[in-house]
Amino acid sequence: MKRMMDIMISFLMLTVLSPIYLLIGILVFFDLGWPVIYKQRYPGLNQKLFTLYRFKTMNESRDKQGNLLSPEQRLTKLGRFLKSYHLQHLPEFYNVLIGDMSLVGPRPVLIRSIPSRNRRYMKCHSIRPGMTGWSQIHSQQNLTWEEKFILDVYYIEHQSIWFDIKIICKSLILLLIRQ
Repeated sequence: MKRMMDIMISFLMLTVLSPIYLLIGILVFFDLGWPVIYKQRYPGLNQKLFTLYRFKTMNESRDKQGNLLSPEQRLTKLGRFLKSYHLQHLPEFYNVLIGDMSLVGPRPVLIRSIPSRNRRYMKCHSIRPGMTGWSQIHSQQNLTWEEKFILDVYYIEHQSIWFDIKIICKSLILLLIRQ
């Protein structure tokens, strides 16, 4: 049932928002060049690696030694706008459609970002990562990694269609009021 909901909603969003995808793609092309989509590998369900797609928001500016500047220094005006409205995440609906992600679940985390690779922290890989999740709707509280993990585990242990609908509705409300 959850997978069916993911497929239907992601297909609908990809279709309905296609003019916005095209507009953002053109704007990113003129701001940052080709390619307009940023790809990064993440561990997903059962730690299987998948490619996450997002619109590019940063340039490739480097210091005199050839090292990339900080993300804040590389973020363009367009990138700042896309991030403020979470529009850089729109291509993730494709990840949902093909089954790499779900609409709701723990956000994907790079393996190097996980404080410990023990079995306790790997529990988040027992389900598909999500575009939004229980910890994301609490993120305005500046949670620690451990607090986010506890919320993600709570979601994993209590997931249901109704819980997903609640999270999606709260996520949309937060997006609309831009918190």
